[in-house]
Amino acid sequence: PKLTGALRERGRVQPTKYTMVLGKRWKDVAETVIIGGGCVGVSLAYHLAKAGQKDVVLLEKSELTAGSTWHAAGLTTYYHPGINLKKVHYHSIKLYESLEAETGQAVGFHQPGSIRIASTPVRVDELKYQMARTHWHPTPQWLITPEKIKELFPLLNMDKVLAGLYNPGDGHIDPYSLTMALAAGARMYGAQIYNPALVSGLTPTSDGKWDVQTPHGTIRANRIVNATGFWAREVGQQIGFDHPTIPVHHQYVVTATVPEVKALKAELPVIRDLEGSYYLRQERDGLLFGPYEKEEKMVLQDSWVRDGVPPGFGKELFESDLDRIMHHVEMAMEMVPVLKNADIINIVSGPITYTPDLLPMVGPHQGARNYWTAIGFGYGVIHAGGIGKFLSDWIVTGEPPYDLIECDPNRYGKWTTVPYLCAKARESYGFNNVVGYPKEERFAGRPTNRTSGVYELLKGKASMGFHAGWEQPHWFYKPGDNAGYKPSFRRTNWFGPVGRECKLVMEKVGVVDLTPFGKFMVKGKDSHKLLDRLFANTMPKVGLTNISHMLTPTGRVYAEVTITQLTPGEFLLITGSGSELHDLRWMEKEVAEGAYDVDISNVTEEIGVLGVAGPKARDVLQKLTQEDMSDASFKFLHCKPIQLGGINLRAIRISYTGELGWELYIPHKDMAAVYQAIMAAGEDEGIDNFGTYAMSSLRLEKGFRGWGAEMNCDTNPLEAGLDYFIKLNKHADFIGKAALQEIKAKGLKRKLSYITMETDDVDPEGNETIWLNGKVVGNTTSGAYSYTAQQSLAFAYLPVELCSVGQKVEVEMLGRKYPAMVVQEPLVLTEPTRTRLQKKSKA
Repeated sequence: PKLTGALRERGRVQPTKYTMVLGKRWKDVAETVIIGGGCVGVSLAYHLAKAGQKDVVLLEKSELTAGSTWHAAGLTTYYHPGINLKKVHYHSIKLYESLEAETGQAVGFHQPGSIRIASTPVRVDELKYQMARTHWHPTPQWLITPEKIKELFPLLNMDKVLAGLYNPGDGHIDPYSLTMALAAGARMYGAQIYNPALVSGLTPTSDGKWDVQTPHGTIRANRIVNATGFWAREVGQQIGFDHPTIPVHHQYVVTATVPEVKALKAELPVIRDLEGSYYLRQERDGLLFGPYEKEEKMVLQDSWVRDGVPPGFGKELFESDLDRIMHHVEMAMEMVPVLKNADIINIVSGPITYTPDLLPMVGPHQGARNYWTAIGFGYGVIHAGGIGKFLSDWIVTGEPPYDLIECDPNRYGKWTTVPYLCAKARESYGFNNVVGYPKEERFAGRPTNRTSGVYELLKGKASMGFHAGWEQPHWFYKPGDNAGYKPSFRRTNWFGPVGRECKLVMEKVGVVDLTPFGKFMVKGKDSHKLLDRLFANTMPKVGLTNISHMLTPTGRVYAEVTITQLTPGEFLLITGSGSELHDLRWMEKEVAEGAYDVDISNVTEEIGVLGVAGPKARDVLQKLTQEDMSDASFKFLHCKPIQLGGINLRAIRISYTGELGWELYIPHKDMAAVYQAIMAAGEDEGIDNFGTYAMSSLRLEKGFRGWGAEMNCDTNPLEAGLDYFIKLNKHADFIGKAALQEIKAKGLKRKLSYITMETDDVDPEGNETIWLNGKVVGNTTSGAYSYTAQQSLAFAYLPVELCSVGQKVEVEMLGRKYPAMVVQEPLVLTEPTRTRLQKKSKA
């Protein structure tokens, strides 16, 4: 394509000092150096250069597409079960539709649509569950009948087909051509691509930059991005990181011409047979078929984790093994009978990179300034376009364009060992097409070395959940309960026991293990100054606690943190389990850029946490301590060092259930002893355990917002109803303050509302579509059954004009639209509010 005048002019702007390398001018300095020339890395180069960033350099050790890109099956789909990864897929497809016209490079994009096939009743429920989460996105997606499926894919055996999830616009693209088009676009907008250019060393500088060493010279970069696919571990190890990525052997089969396929007038849609665990698409006049084997049969290339990738490996393949996939072949032949007579002309077996949870690691990495990752892509082709845009926007503006914490590289830590990585990757590969239930748990590789001090005491009594490496009780069994993990789209075996635990906390006293909280100690000369800059609330006085929020520059909620000032200038910060390193990275970045004299230490694994909640909580704790636990002496949101059962710890009067309660911060080694003392002291009060499911129900009925649901990088605190915690009049210029003032002046377009629902055996979970008069008007953020009010309830974002109490709407769940109504929050008053009202009434 011809360059515009502006681009030609920009192309002339070169560093004053340069040498010629690989037939090009060598840049000694760069704004961003991207390492890796697969489709993801090249997409980022394209998007950064297009956004106007000068001096974007991509380094590829051999040739573009070497690695996983060149042999990929190239599937593209709008579908994703998550929330914002739908946006990634959407951006990718929209980019691929226009890329050829923009760059002049053909991309081989076919868009015949795709169908996910349900052949069991539970699969139909799964499709309905996903439909309820799609309507509030722009993704085109429809639940279709067997008749429509047969019309779209006439070669199917319809004996077992019950329904299908249809995405028009889906299809497949040639990965090589896509990467070359993105590379052409990157160069067109001014990026420089060097290959072969092996990165032999990475050295951080004192001012947060990087010296990137290659055989051709060194580049001083403001930031580096690791986009090296199955070489990600080796690049990470150059700077001390063992990224949890591992290559998996993925096979697909290509057939010769199939007469019945050749006779068709239109290209067949891609099908995904969920029970058969394979995808199948048309490849010219034949078929391409790719299965996902169960974990006992699939193959990991774990030697690459132990010994590194063999030097020179790039566009090689593994030896194929048809016997390993014969079960899937037979199922495919049953579903698509023309396969029985098709001749196989090629079996491709190549490495694709997996993380433990099958999601990529995207964004800046904690522990190294200006080091970013874009690695771990099991589905790199469909992610490449959208992730390139997502990272480019983040790099250019300084904050993520939307919330994608499920792909945060900082969700992993030192607990992510190689045995764990291998066990989870094996499980995740086999789980590609398992039923995606709500509250899903996967058990391979568990427990890790992150177990709380009470895990051994509780593990046989509870259904455990997994939170950032920790095991945490979801709910507890009693004799006669239907125990074990039994997932369902409807109320299942935990529903009754969770109600029992809610009643326990409302009427007696319960104990919950909250050890997975992230915990940081912040101290030093500038600690108060730093926290005032980071948080929108004022800092608590010594001995007090408050809830504070870190905001992005545009005023969205980056984190919610509980802050306690223990001694002058010494603060304890508590965040959610999934946010530990996510929040720490944000704080460390501000410390480095602002040159604050502070020390931040991560004490998450040193301190255990027990929550004790319920009307009898004070009576139980008072038996174990000389400290006066009365209202007058130990007020709400106060913190004291106390001795409990002879053990020194810190107690904060706060409770995420909304009932009278304390959180006890205990040295990890003493946690079991404190727990046993509390349980023994509470026998007369009817003390017992409760889990996170009950805590979730109790917090929702009290109207407590949850980070990651009601508030995240997609929301601002004003629309989330967090005004009380946002001090726009405080003297400090906290991050996001100016943006919030502007948002407030302009007025809100939507607000968080509190709704109750008329349901049967299904309850809202979050992310369901909300309807009014046949139109989509919003979405839920989290939901549960309130055992106290005996009603389903949810938080939901609605347009401001629909937020009035009494407004009726409908919430879609499992193919039905359930009546719902906006109500005054909360359904159940918190204990501090009830106590205050009682005192006022007596007065």
